[in-house]
This record gives sequence, structure tokens and C-alpha cells, in this order.
Amino acid sequence: MTAKKRNGRLFTIIILLLHMSVAAPVAAEKTISAADAAKALDADVAWNPLSQEITFTVGEHAAQCRIGKPLVFFDYREAAVTHAPQMSTDAQPILPAALFTQLEDFFKRFNTGAFFRIGAILIDPGHGGRDPGTVGSYIENGKTIPVYEKNIALTVSLALDELLRKTYPDKKILLTRSGDTYPSLEDRVEMANGVPLKKNEAILYISIHANAAPFNKKPYGFEVWYLPTDYRRDLIDKNAASKEIIHILNSMMEEEFSTESILIAKNISDGLDAQIGKESKNRGLKEKEWYVVRNAKMPSVLIELGFVTNPEEAKRLNTPSYLQKCAQGIYNGLTAFISRFESS
Repeated sequence: MTAKKRNGRLFTIIILLLHMSVAAPVAAEKTISAADAAKALDADVAWNPLSQEITFTVGEHAAQCRIGKPLVFFDYREAAVTHAPQMSTDAQPILPAALFTQLEDFFKRFNTGAFFRIGAILIDPGHGGRDPGTVGSYIENGKTIPVYEKNIALTVSLALDELLRKTYPDKKILLTRSGDTYPSLEDRVEMANGVPLKKNEAILYISIHANAAPFNKKPYGFEVWYLPTDYRRDLIDKNAASKEIIHILNSMMEEEFSTESILIAKNISDGLDAQIGKESKNRGLKEKEWYVVRNAKMPSVLIELGFVTNPEEAKRLNTPSYLQKCAQGIYNGLTAFISRFESS
């Protein structure tokens, strides 16, 4: 068959489809309003009541469908058979779930890594002020030297903040505290969730701590924690989309945050291992529902730099050069993740 004949046949099929009328979706088929679909797709939507056409636009890309017609056009050159959009009882265009999925798959093609970026990093030094966190000690020259978790966390956080600011002058690098103060857990989470972001920007939450084993002085080493993958939160405003799809969107975002949190944790663990692995011990990645991790609506991890209850490790954690290496390890892990996130 010649190209001319193939094109003519395709044109005929399209014309026939455009003139087809399909029955309204069965009651069991879920639908979403065109307005809610646009919000979920982060698209602009245009509705022409005369031609009965609905056009969704994201950047330079568009998808177009028509009430009662089982065809959707992508960028005015591709066509696909679909479940036809209908009119609701209040005269508003609605889309079957199958059509919404096709639109979502189409626009996802253009959501390349360069389209998304890390807009902010929030560093959270654990404890502070009246809350010293875990307390350990070691003996030097016959004197007992106390070691406080809050000081370890702040020293590493300030060093990490400086490293990140130099590398990312275009990103917001934030601290929940920059001195010996005590923001509550609620304050820390509220600050994280309230950071303003531009369209297609993401924020990371990095909580820094030191560990303790009160009844055993032998444990030592560093750990990186993330939220258990089966934990579920309300990440999306309930008014952001219709009830029919809000739980689907929320689940998708939870899975995305979970995957990214694990990647951040792995990169930081590797970064610390390269910096302090010869002096300390990599105890690996772990899961737990820490308050700040489960309430921060973003990819988040909690880092335990070592055990202050182990005298040898307490001494290391009270050494400025060692803490600088901890900060460098976290920094190396974060930059590796950010590079992958923004270019993959």
C-alpha cells in the first residue's frame, strides 16, 4: 500500500470515528470533571461549548477531545481511540477515568528531569536549647568530657549548610535552628511544609542526630533512616481534585516520595561511608516512623551520626575535623541525589 493510500485510509477512519456516537459510560465507570483533570495534570483547559471540544495544554503540548466522540488527539498529529467524554447533569464536561489516564500518560512524556528541580533543602539539627538530646562522655587526661547530641547535630548542620550554599546559590538552603535554641517537633515540620516553592520545584528534609544505647556501650556506627514504605499520609489537599481520584493521586505521590527518600538515604549512607567508614561503622539503611519524617510532606531522611554512649565514638563526635567529614559525607550524598534527580 502506498503512503498516499495509507494516509487516505487513516483520514477516513478518523472521520468515521469523529462521527461515531457512543453510549454514556456505564454507572460503574469513574469520571472526573475537566476542571479537576486540569488541576491533576497541572494543565490549562479550554472548553468550547459550541464545538463541544475540550483542549488541555501543558507548555507547548496539547490534547484535544470532543463530547460524545471516542477519539483524542495529541499535539494535533496523533490520535487514539478512547472512552468518550460526556456532559454532567449540571452541563459540565466530564472525562472517563480511562481517558484521564491516556492524557496523564501523554503529558508525562514531556516531564523530563530538566523540568523538575530541587528548589529547597531544609536541614534540621535535632534537639537544642533545653533539650540536649542523648548525652555521652569519654575520659581524657583524667577528666570526663561530656558530649551532647544537640551540639553534634548543630555543628554538622552548620557545616553542611555552608557547603550547600556555595554549590547551590540558586536554591533555598534552610535551617530549623542556627543556634542553641529549641524549636518543637511541630515547629520544625510546620517550617518544612510551609516553604514556598515555584512550579515543578521539590524540597528535601534532612534531620541530623546522634544515637545512644543506654545499657550497652559497645554499639557504634552511623545509620540513615527513612519512612517505612507501607506508611500512608495525606499529602495532597483534599480540595485539589475530586474525591474519585484524590486517593489515587495521594498514593502516587506517597510512592514517589518513598522512592526518593530511599535514594537519598542510600546516597548519604554511601557518602558517609566514604568519609568516615574507616573510623566508624556503616550500620546501613533503616525504617522507622520518626515524627519529623512522617509529618514532613516531602522526601525526608533522618541521620544518626554515631553513638555518644560509646566512649571512643563519643570522642570522635566531639572532634571538629571528624564532624566536618560527616558534613562532607552528607553533602556528597545529597549532591549525588540532586544531580540524578535533576538530570534523569
